[in-house]
Amino acid sequence: MQRTRGRAPSGGRAGALSQELIVGAAVSLLDELGERGLTFRLLAKQLNTGTGALYWHVSNKDELVALAADQVLGHAFASHPSPEEDAGSGLRALAVAVYDALDRHPWAASHVSAPPTLANALRLLDRIGTLVARTGLPADRHFAVSTAISYYVTGVSAQIIAPRTTPDAAVSRDDFLARTAQRWEELDPADYPFLTRTTHHLRNHADRDQFIAGLDMLLVGLNATTDPRPPA
Repeated sequence: MQRTRGRAPSGGRAGALSQELIVGAAVSLLDELGERGLTFRLLAKQLNTGTGALYWHVSNKDELVALAADQVLGHAFASHPSPEEDAGSGLRALAVAVYDALDRHPWAASHVSAPPTLANALRLLDRIGTLVARTGLPADRHFAVSTAISYYVTGVSAQIIAPRTTPDAAVSRDDFLARTAQRWEELDPADYPFLTRTTHHLRNHADRDQFIAGLDMLLVGLNATTDPRPPA
């Protein structure tokens, strides 16, 4: 992300900070207060510094939140097993680790960029591509399949998780699902035969299970289109 730094603050305080330290403190505040509650003034107080020192490392709030989301994404790699594992199980474990990391930090879900530009988002796509390359899939399909899996992991996670951070987040997930299910029940079954008979599942489904169900379908499809012989 391109930015222009201002002048270094007087007193050498900027040298006592680092972008990593600032972003880590921002993650904690975002977890506690949400994106609306994060301000440079509050962050400076948390770090016992001035706002000018922060601007020496991060140009604005948008950049700060994007970097914080990327740091959250990086934490998913720390909990993920060795990249030397089997491609199918490796992709599944990595995808679930990313979902769980974003689920612990809901504000971050909608800030993971696609196509990736920041360090850990790039590492995620590279890790996915490395695992896909271990399958028997032809090399000319690696990019399309790797990006499709990456977009599923980040995009579906955002679709499931990000609504919790909306201004209407005071409404609990259970209440929201109950209201939506009631609306589905009131639809005409002749026009909406599937929705009207699945309201019970909407009310009681687990978001993580929903994510994994789609992921497993994607990986089953990948397995069905690859050569079972390991690549040379």
